[in-house]
Amino acid sequence: MKVLIIGATSAIAHEVSRCFAADNASLFLVARSAEKLAAIADDLRVLGAAKVETYVADLADLSTHETLIAAARAALGGIDAALIAHGVLGDQKTAQQSVTATLELFHVNAVSYISLITLLANHFEAQRQGCLAVIGSVAGERGRASNYIYGAAKGAVALFMSGVRNRLAKVGVSVLTVKPGFVDTPMTAHMKKNVLFAKPAQVGKRIYAAMLKGEDVIYVPSFWMLIMLIIRNIPERLFKRLNL
Repeated sequence: MKVLIIGATSAIAHEVSRCFAADNASLFLVARSAEKLAAIADDLRVLGAAKVETYVADLADLSTHETLIAAARAALGGIDAALIAHGVLGDQKTAQQSVTATLELFHVNAVSYISLITLLANHFEAQRQGCLAVIGSVAGERGRASNYIYGAAKGAVALFMSGVRNRLAKVGVSVLTVKPGFVDTPMTAHMKKNVLFAKPAQVGKRIYAAMLKGEDVIYVPSFWMLIMLIIRNIPERLFKRLNL
């Protein structure tokens, strides 16, 4: 299998890559840090990847997207599956005081995703097969004072992916939206850990399995489906009084 991993240095993406490497896949890794990419590439080669290529890009720069996808296709001889996994959590309290900071967070977590999804959707539609997967978040299911900027971006991506899924189902392309809850990664290093936090390896293995099976939407771990069902159905008059 020929797999493009965008945001490959994130902890979750690395774990997904490890699963594909163990299955002898060929991988094209994209991220900002050449040093981190090199270390991950070495790890994947040891695990059994048939081929590993790396590509340095600032994913917030939309002008790089067509070029990096073309580079992946050339290096791998095509793309069978793609995972988009970059992003920043940001600081809600700081960003909500600044239009510029708010839009920067939305640009990275939503606009850059929409750009990449559009280009990859067109690629998979043309070849009439493949898997496009995106890491979203349960934060995108309801706005909460603690992270509504990040959540709004993830919610926009989830809705966009729903439309793409509906479009590409007609040509046999699977479109997977992943909705993790709390994951113990560098992004959440500042947060106090509890029983709701999952390990990156656990999440990565679940995403890998879902990509192979052609699933549509998954919550990781699965208990977040029930948690978010409850949260979505709390009446607004009560919800606005909660500290979530």
